[in-house]
This record gives sequence, structure tokens and C-alpha cells, in this order.
Amino acid sequence: MLTRWDPFREFATMRNMMDRLFDRTLETQGWSQPMSWDLALDVAENQDGFLVKASIPGINPGDLEITYTDNVLTIKGQTQEDKEINEDQYHLRERRYGTFSRSVTLPSKVKSDAIEASYDAGVLTLKLPKAEEVKPKRIAISVGQPKMIEGKAAKK
Repeated sequence: MLTRWDPFREFATMRNMMDRLFDRTLETQGWSQPMSWDLALDVAENQDGFLVKASIPGINPGDLEITYTDNVLTIKGQTQEDKEINEDQYHLRERRYGTFSRSVTLPSKVKSDAIEASYDAGVLTLKLPKAEEVKPKRIAISVGQPKMIEGKAAKK
């Protein structure tokens, strides 16, 4: 019996083999591999500065590293895996652990020595005041009486 060669069937077979290879690799990795994840931020601006908020519940503020260099704000941290439960006992595991980092470039300069950070109920709040040179300045207009020019008539 002759079988007609079908390149699409060969492609499908190769894809199935690759899928099985990746599935096996992921199964052997298990859930215990730390991951790197992005930190979601809210960044707002007003005339005085920037307000940055990040939801990071369950993280000790001492485990955070916050830096500001060349208009770039960076927040880094790490959460530890819960070792109290054996991974064979899980039915569902969605809580993140591992390292996280987020950098955001601010559109104008801030006073780096006046940045304030607070942490309350799992929310990190940063207040970054704008540098004086970038704040809008109101320019006063002086109003005065126009000067009159007096002239003397020449004698004839």
C-alpha cells in the first residue's frame, strides 16, 4: 500500500512532538520555580509632583528597594514561597512569589531628596515633588501710568 506524502501532516506530527517535549519539561519543573513578575503601578501627576501607588500585599516594606536616578523610578522586591504546605497538597496555587521589579520614567525632574514613601494596608505610596525649575511660575505684570514726554518749544 502506498501512502501519499502530506507535508502538513508531517508539520502536525512535529508540532505534537514539540508540545509533548515542552509539557514534560514543565512538569519536571513543578511549581517550585521562582518567577519574575511585573509590578502594576498607578502614576498620577499634578502641578506639585507625582503620586505613585503599587499594590503589594503581604510584602515587608523592609524587603523593598526603591531608587530614583535620572528621572527613572525603580521599585524592586522579592516574595518568598510558602514552604508550610507541601506542593503535593495543593489543589490551586495562584499566589505569586519570586522577584519583581518595575521602572518608570517620569516626564520631568523631581526633588530626589524630598521623595516620601509610605506603606499602608498592602499599598505602597510614593510622593515625588517636582523640582522647582520645572514647576510653572506665575509671572507678575506690573501696571503703571504711561510716562508723558514733555517738550519745550524752541524760541524763535
